[in-house]
Amino acid sequence: MKIGMVCFPSYGGSGVLATELGRHLALRGNQVHFISYNQPFRLQFHENIFYHRVTTPHYDLFPFPPYFLALMNRIAGVVEEQELDVVHAHYAVPHALAVQQALTMVDRPTTQVTTLHGTDITLVGNHESFFRTTRHAIQTSPGLTAVSRDLIARTREVFNLERPVRCIYNFVDPGEYRRMDPETIPCRLRYRSREEKLILHISNFRPVKRVTDVVEIFARIQEKIPARLLLVGDGPDREEVGGLVAERNIEDRVVFLGAQDNIIPLLSIADLMLLPSEKEAFGLVNIEAMACEVPVIASRTGGIPEVVVHGETGWLAPVGGVDQMAERALEILKNPDLQQQMGQAGRQRVIENFSSDKIVPLYLDYYKEIIKGAGS
Repeated sequence: MKIGMVCFPSYGGSGVLATELGRHLALRGNQVHFISYNQPFRLQFHENIFYHRVTTPHYDLFPFPPYFLALMNRIAGVVEEQELDVVHAHYAVPHALAVQQALTMVDRPTTQVTTLHGTDITLVGNHESFFRTTRHAIQTSPGLTAVSRDLIARTREVFNLERPVRCIYNFVDPGEYRRMDPETIPCRLRYRSREEKLILHISNFRPVKRVTDVVEIFARIQEKIPARLLLVGDGPDREEVGGLVAERNIEDRVVFLGAQDNIIPLLSIADLMLLPSEKEAFGLVNIEAMACEVPVIASRTGGIPEVVVHGETGWLAPVGGVDQMAERALEILKNPDLQQQMGQAGRQRVIENFSSDKIVPLYLDYYKEIIKGAGS
């Protein structure tokens, strides 16, 4: 099968999922063509993977670069040149609409699948500037998936949507995402001593991720036990988070690592993952942590309860529940047996529910279903 993959290339769940899906589709013998303004984050070379850059011309006539038009044109060109069977749009706007319009410009039976990832519905798509456009895009896409049942419910509520939406969860490859022996990781002693517990947070540092809550939780933890915090990622809240770290006088206990391509070594030396987001359609980092046997403390919001089993693979608390999250974190960190038990339960849950071997075939079957429906 020849598949187009349209996604944001930046650090974030939708781009990572699109990249990993494309890679695993390529490993199964499919030809995958990524279309974006930059090479997607984490995209690796494979003989079945191709990258097509979208370039946007700059003319004085346009106050803003017309990326949507350039994207639409590039998609149409790749569809014709490569004879794609399906184009998979990740994120509703602008990708779903760009694919839809591009396919009206070509003379071949290529169809479309759109995956909703969360903020394209709850934040961007819900904004009055994009509401009608987003609703039209998801109403008219031949195939429509979402990464959690909660996101499907929210999409139906926000857009009064009645059409079918297929729930296909995010995934990781447990063969790759597995806990390494910490003793073999050279950076281990740089970030923690043998007496310290290591807490990890990974995100794109936007307000919805509540990274300042991560700092507040950690500040309470390190008052009780020797601990260190690794913050992985970057984004608009980076300066505010750095200011709070200084205000709490814990600069010597917090390390900012920026965006990282390979997080498996960091997960392998971590004792706990914190994800106190305000909204989270799925929380890909949760299953990355769980696959590496790291218990998760997260907000009880969005699709997270579909992923993290409260009391079994970690703990859930209300959004903003900093004190409760800190207490639960200390309960895990002070009890090595509980930490190990939750870690092992988390990995088993990933293998059974969120592994590439289970999820990628669901996408392939869905592509075939939509292609067949378009041809009937």
